[in-house]
Amino acid sequence: MAKSVTIIEDEPFIVEALTFLLEREGLRVSSFNDGEGSVAFIQKTRPDLVILDLMLPNISGMKILEDIRSNETLADLPVLMLTAKGQKKDRAAAETAGASLFMTKPFANSELVASVLNLLKS
Repeated sequence: MAKSVTIIEDEPFIVEALTFLLEREGLRVSSFNDGEGSVAFIQKTRPDLVILDLMLPNISGMKILEDIRSNETLADLPVLMLTAKGQKKDRAAAETAGASLFMTKPFANSELVASVLNLLKS
C-alpha cells in the first residue's frame, strides 16, 4: 500500500506543485488549507507524513505541531515544516516544538522530494 502524505498549506499553487511531485513518486496525497481543524483531519486520515506550513489562517503551524506532538497517537508522526520564514529563531522554535525537518520556501523540488522519501523511511 502506498505511503500517504498530508499537506497543510494555504497557498494553492504550492499544494498543486507538491501534490504533483509526490504523486509522481507513488505517494497518496491529501491536503488541508487551513489551520483550524487540521489536527482532527490528521487524526481522521492517519497520514504517514505531514508537510506543514508555519503561517496558516486561523491557527499557526507551530500550534498545530505542538498539538500533534502532545497527542499520544500522533506524537511520532514525521512533520516537515515548510515556511517562507527562514530565520534562525523560526527554525529553532520549530525544532524545539518537534519538527522532524525544517525547509524554507522557495525550495528545490528534488531536495523536497528526497527529504520526504527519507522521512518516510524512518
